[in-house]
Amino acid sequence: MPSRTWPAGAAVLSATGLWSRAATHDDARDLARPDGPPTPWTMLGELAAPLDAARLVAALPRLAAAPRGDGHLVVDIPGWKAPELTGAPLRAYLTRLGYDARGWGFGTNTGDPRRDVERLSARVLELVEEKGQPASLVGWSLGGVIAREVARRHPDAVRRVITYGTPVAGGARHTSVARSSNAGADAHADRVARRLDASSPIRVPLTVLFSRRDGVVAWQACIDRATPSAEHVEVSSTHLGMGFDPDVWTLVADRLARPSDGAAPA
Repeated sequence: MPSRTWPAGAAVLSATGLWSRAATHDDARDLARPDGPPTPWTMLGELAAPLDAARLVAALPRLAAAPRGDGHLVVDIPGWKAPELTGAPLRAYLTRLGYDARGWGFGTNTGDPRRDVERLSARVLELVEEKGQPASLVGWSLGGVIAREVARRHPDAVRRVITYGTPVAGGARHTSVARSSNAGADAHADRVARRLDASSPIRVPLTVLFSRRDGVVAWQACIDRATPSAEHVEVSSTHLGMGFDPDVWTLVADRLARPSDGAAPA
């Protein structure tokens, strides 16, 4: 169950962005399993994505109050068919907090996770050697799938992983683009990930952000039941609006500020 309790008037304050709508789930076993793609009604709700960005204005005070960064490297990975530019607002915010926030360096995510895990692994290792300390990875949708696999391969080079709207169960079967051209590549990534979950589980701190309003990826498919230490936090954003949702931004900032053992800062 969510850890947050809501006083009277909270719905109005959270809808404007003054308050957060996020809620932490302590036990993923309590959450439903995926049974298909998002409903047509939920998919239609993606038209409200600009409203998620509008909440940024009222949320400016709490965004400004986020913990300061320690300068460590943060690599941001876009979702399927999304240009690298989509992560620019979040990267600008993290840079302002004091992080060395960078894009993944490969432009638009064309939907080839097998190739992208290889080339992002090489890039992260190069940047980590240059910086002299592990990097954090932040991935949106398919970008989160890539972030997870880079962390799995190179846990010593990755400080933590934060994903939002990222399918970890069922691959393309539980997305609104299940019949699209990337379905084969995504299904392959899902098979590989399932095999690796059993033989080589992710060993770095992992925060999973998901939303029941997600009209692209069924929220149930975002739940990571294979990584015992995975933290699950529910937000209330459309899939397309997650990259501009102030609740996502504040959660990313808070988790990046935590030490690599995952504990909250003193």
